Amino acid sequence: MKFRASQLLILLALLASAVGSIAAGPAVAQPASPWVSTEFADIRLISAVAGTEGREEIPLGLEFRLAEGWKVYWRSAGDAGYPPQVTWDGSDNLAGTQTLYPVPHRFSLFGLETFGYKDQVVYPIVARLARSGAPLALTAQVNALACSEICVPLEATLSLDLPAGPAEPTAFTQLLNRWTAQVPRDLPGVGLDVVSAWAAGDPQSPTLVLTVTSAEPINSLDVFPEGPEGLSYGLPEITLSDSARAATVRVPVGTRGEARLDGADLRLTLVDGDRFVERPLTVAAGAAPAGAADLWAVLGFALLGGLILNLMPCVLPVLSLKLVSVLNYGGAERGAIRRGFLASAAGIVASFVLLAGILAGLKSAGVAVGWGIQFQQPLFLAAMATVVLLFAANLWGWFEVALPRALADFGGRLPAEGAHGKGLVGHFLTGAFAALLAMPCSAPFLGTAVGFALARGPAEILTVFAIMGIGLALPYLAVAAVPSIARALPRPGRWMVTFRRILALALLATGVWLLTVLAVQIGQTGVLAVAGLFVAGAVVLALLHRSGRGGAGLTGAALLAAVLAVAGVTHAPGGGSGRPAGTQPDRTIAWEAFDRAEIDRMVAEGAVVFVDVTADWCITCKVNKQLVLETDPTAGLLSGGGVTAMQADWTNPDPAISDYLASFGRYGIPFNAVYGPAAPEGIALPELLSAAAVKEAIDRAGGGARTAGLDSR
Repeated sequence: MKFRASQLLILLALLASAVGSIAAGPAVAQPASPWVSTEFADIRLISAVAGTEGREEIPLGLEFRLAEGWKVYWRSAGDAGYPPQVTWDGSDNLAGTQTLYPVPHRFSLFGLETFGYKDQVVYPIVARLARSGAPLALTAQVNALACSEICVPLEATLSLDLPAGPAEPTAFTQLLNRWTAQVPRDLPGVGLDVVSAWAAGDPQSPTLVLTVTSAEPINSLDVFPEGPEGLSYGLPEITLSDSARAATVRVPVGTRGEARLDGADLRLTLVDGDRFVERPLTVAAGAAPAGAADLWAVLGFALLGGLILNLMPCVLPVLSLKLVSVLNYGGAERGAIRRGFLASAAGIVASFVLLAGILAGLKSAGVAVGWGIQFQQPLFLAAMATVVLLFAANLWGWFEVALPRALADFGGRLPAEGAHGKGLVGHFLTGAFAALLAMPCSAPFLGTAVGFALARGPAEILTVFAIMGIGLALPYLAVAAVPSIARALPRPGRWMVTFRRILALALLATGVWLLTVLAVQIGQTGVLAVAGLFVAGAVVLALLHRSGRGGAGLTGAALLAAVLAVAGVTHAPGGGSGRPAGTQPDRTIAWEAFDRAEIDRMVAEGAVVFVDVTADWCITCKVNKQLVLETDPTAGLLSGGGVTAMQADWTNPDPAISDYLASFGRYGIPFNAVYGPAAPEGIALPELLSAAAVKEAIDRAGGGARTAGLDSR
């Protein structure tokens, strides 16, 4: 049989086709839909697996490739826009879907805040099969919004079929996994958390205030609040702590209709570089962590706290100054009494306003701030000790404090008090000095007011601190309003000399206390050098007094000498070696060094932890120890009652302690908190402790079984 050439060619073509089919194997379904292209974006549907065998869920992705300058939106678009909407009508073997949303970017334009994605995004989608392992036929109608300077609706119909074959990885598996890994979830261990949330300001235009803590320094924090309907969120204002491990976040909130921020349940996404986490939270109803977010309520707390400060141990050392001021007015004219006490009150308020200005400036510069932190500075302690001892020498009669000429001339033009006392400038300075010595102390309501102020801006800081000063000055203002209180006292006489010398001893004790605090910061050798300078100065003053020569000009010289001495000690090799921060030499209770991470570990194991933040300059802290912590029954509980006692010493600056206090909205001490399985976030105790309050907190934290046998006091 003969073949024609054409027949031979056809036969060879058929053989080649058969061989090619055998080599290629069975056909494989494409794991992606065709691109639907527009001028603004290309859209397609992709799958991470090639088949449905053995699967009940299929990982899909809705992919957008966006033109330059265009964006699509997150699940919460912000002030404008909406996320892609997908309907699945016409799909087969599809029971339902869940769309996930990776971490968004913030877009700020013309005062509007929107959240979404640019360049490229893959929205992960989890598809649930109606019949496990059966083929899946998908038809997706996509409606999205792409925006640049204008917004354009996008519509696309996408189709994707997956066979009932092996669920092997596809070319899109890694791409989809990368985007799925960027979906924030409510997971522990991220090292980024929100510890408090409250509503501040007018309920019609409130501010969401958040306290955020971080296990490592914060680099580029952003927050994305969501919900409920009727609330919108503006650009957050973020203030970092000195170590950048804590932040106060203030988010302006818009309201519509009856929507309210206080008491609302929110979903909050926290993002800091490569770290992100999602947290559900409830906004405290009109209250800051310390108990008040409304400015008027806080001002009331500030006034009351300042008034109570007059009764606190920190103010007792300056009792001599107050008594001398009052006794000098015995039998004086009503007008002179009123002017003198108003001048003292003005000195108190001016000192608080000055401190507020300093704290506001430090806070704006990113420095950690707090109530009483000036007592962490050796130079301040040396200056205060010098002034106290000079006041004591003045009361002893060794010399009169000479004011600078300009100030003296100004005081001379003011109404004088004659034989009954000093000029108004002197009374003003007495009030200012009393306020400075009172500032390391805390009192009920004072922590709430200070925490509120220091978590906010300069205006709030100045206002709250001014009201605190007025509260401390209320006794002076009361005498100014009713001068007959002072007029009823005996007239000054020789008995005043003896009385002034007795009061000088109280100021001498205050100076010694300041030197003991200074010893913690610069070491015993350094403080002995400073004390030696003081003794030498006292001897000189005594000799000058006995020789009949005045001590004019010695005030400034002594102050300058003390400051230079401390500066030399703290900068000399081996100087400034006081006790390390974080430890307190207490023998009554076996205190462990403060470690915030260790608290979490111990609580996770079922332990109860009592935390005491203290300092050598905090007299109220010492009162708490003497009356409550170091006496039974509380001491027995903290020593061997199944409670771990941790102590943080804030005598010297310590960013970790500052951040810890800020996490509770506190900026001053004393501060105590109790942690346990029933209170992993901690229970903050009042500034003035009682055995009953400690017992109740430990009971709550431990579930009620920790303090059996501990009697209330």
